[in-house]
Parts: sequence; structure tokens; C-alpha cells
Amino acid sequence: MADTERRRFGRTMTYLELHGISKSFGGTTAVADFQLSVERGEFVSFLGPSGCGKTTTLRMIAGFETPTTGSIRLDGRDITRVPPNQRNVGMVFQAYALFPNMTVARNVGFGLRVRRQPTDEIDTRVREMLALIKMTELSGRYPYQLSGGQQQRVALARALAIQPQVLLLDEPLSALDAKIRVELRTEIRRIQQQLGITTIYVTHDQEEALSISDRVVVMNRGRMEQVGTPFEIYNFPQTTFVAGFVGTLNQLRAVVIDAGEGQLGFDGQTFRTSGPVAAANGSTVLAMLRPEELHFGTAEGENQLHGRVESVTFLGALVRIQLAFGSGRVTLDALNERRLHLPRVGDELTFSFPPHAVWVMSEE
Repeated sequence: MADTERRRFGRTMTYLELHGISKSFGGTTAVADFQLSVERGEFVSFLGPSGCGKTTTLRMIAGFETPTTGSIRLDGRDITRVPPNQRNVGMVFQAYALFPNMTVARNVGFGLRVRRQPTDEIDTRVREMLALIKMTELSGRYPYQLSGGQQQRVALARALAIQPQVLLLDEPLSALDAKIRVELRTEIRRIQQQLGITTIYVTHDQEEALSISDRVVVMNRGRMEQVGTPFEIYNFPQTTFVAGFVGTLNQLRAVVIDAGEGQLGFDGQTFRTSGPVAAANGSTVLAMLRPEELHFGTAEGENQLHGRVESVTFLGALVRIQLAFGSGRVTLDALNERRLHLPRVGDELTFSFPPHAVWVMSEE
């Protein structure tokens, strides 16, 4: 459903519901108390480190694993214990899993033939899918004659050909090189939006999740840490895990000097937040700063800290500078441009940041 339609009706339309899902293998809990409602046409990514439970959750939606507790509903139908072949769910795996003895066209139409669709309907649907993935001219080729990116496009078209209610993708781009990954994730998002298909995407790549998702579910040790839009996840993390896992982050162990004024101390220097701190004076908190919100020199009304340059790393569009303090390190990201004057290792450097760039969390 389009955003304008959601606003017109004044409510969201839940399409896929996971109620209190958990999964245990022997004495090990892989997923615990997973609760999520997904709207029709929404693109949701499960993001987290290896072993956090994201693929297990995806497999429960697909029907390859049965929840230990909880239920799964799709468009109002309870599918918790419905076999995979009766769920009308499309799945794209990390390994392309194409049939090597079938052409591209035959691979794309495989699911339709299994469902005994009429030949003319299969041919029409295959042509539509090949046009969608922009591979019409390669319909007669075999998988070994395709690049990795092309094979993954075919796997995507095969999953979509059966017109599934939900599309599930399990780290589909991890085997590809960086440039192809960026191109193909853009294509996946284009196709998803064009078809309006509800999609669940599993990845450990934060840039991937943030760039193509409507919402992101950050997972850690089998549990949901936070659910939100990419903007919310990056700019307003609710736990120290999310703050540290998503993006590069400075976490300064600072002492509260004046909680009411938001004044903190770090390495014998002071800085302030934009409001009061919910901690007692003299206590230790974590002051969070994104590297891109720091800049060289001083600015009126902003905080200043002084450190010694420990390393300068050229990253193309960014230059990453790490500064050493007596009680920690701070990373600063400067936008690269040809006239940028770079400091040298060992230089003493002053950098600034606005009070609103600081957010405070208690030590967990």
C-alpha cells in the first residue's frame, strides 16, 4: 500500500505478523521473543552479526523451521505449521541454487512448472520476469555462462515468478564483489518497489540494510535490539549495542560534572550536551559521537577537545583521523576534497562538535 493510501486511511495494514516467536535447538536458544508486524509492500531488513538469529527467523517465516513458541500469520492466515510448499513464499538464498542443466528461462519458470501452470502462461510470465531483471537476451544461456551477479538476478526472478505473497532474501549478495553488490542491491530495491511485494531481507552489512530498507530490525544474541527506519536506527540508537554496531561511533567514558547543565569531563577536558543528563554528578557514562559530526578547528558555541593525531587513513570520499587521549581515542571523519590540509601523525589537533551531536547512555 502506498504511503498516501496509509495516510488517507489513517492506519497501517499489518500483512505479516510474528507473535512471540522463539526457536531453541536442544539447550540453545537461537531466537527469543521475536515480535514484529510488517505492512503489505514493506521492505524490512534483519541486521546483525553472525549467529544472532536472523536467518533462523527467516527460515521460520519460510517454513523450513518450526517455532518452539509463538505464531506466524500471513494476510490473516495462521501459517505457523503450514509446510513451505503451501505458504506461497519466494526464497532467494546466499548460494544461487540454480539448476546447472537448465537455461535461464527454464530456471525462471521452474516453480511455475511444478505448479502445473499452462505452458503459454509460463512462457508469458518468464518473459515478464526476464524483462524485469533486464536479461531477456540471455534467456538461452546456462548458469555457468553467467556472472555471479547475473546468476543472482535469475534466482530473484525465479522466486518472483510464482507471484509470492512474501519475498525472503537470505544474504543474497554476500558472495559478490563490492561494486556488483551496490548495483544489485539497487536493482533489488527497484524491483521490490515496482512490484510492491512485501520483502524480508537478511544481511550483516549495515550499509546494505540502511540503504534499501523501509525499516531495519537490529538483532543480537537471538533478540531484537531495536526496530526503526534507517534514519532512526543510525541517529537514535536505543542501546549501546545498536549504537556501536551500526556505523562508526566514538564511545567516550566520561564523568558527569553537572547533570543539570549537561556538562561532562573527559581526559581533563570538559564538554556539554544539549540538555540535562539522567545520571548523578560524579558517575561515569558513555558519551556517543559520530565521527562525521566532528570537524577541525574551533567554532562559536561548540565544544572543543584537544588530542594528538595517531593515524590518518585515506578512504576516498573520507579521510579518517584517529586522535589519542590519555584515557581513550576519538575518530574524526573529514569529507575529502582536493584542497584539504591533512594533519600529520604526532600533531596536536583541536576539533569541535555541537552539543546536540552528543548523546549519553549509561554503561551496560
